[in-house]
Amino acid sequence: MGMPGGMEWILIALVVLLLFGGKKIPELAKGLGSGIKNFKKAVKDDEENEVAENKNDEIEKKAEAKVEDKNETKSV
Repeated sequence: MGMPGGMEWILIALVVLLLFGGKKIPELAKGLGSGIKNFKKAVKDDEENEVAENKNDEIEKKAEAKVEDKNETKSV
């Protein structure tokens, strides 16, 4: 089963129009658009937080390595 053709899209549009009415469709589209926008923003924020956490982990590892090097130097 492939993508719907021209007549199928017209039929789908008519069914949606009958179910929701002409006044409700713009509200539904607006809600869908804002939902997608919020989802993209959340994904972007999660990626930025993950990058920041990875940087903090790397900094902590480097700091621990320096402390270990200093401790080894003192004991020699």
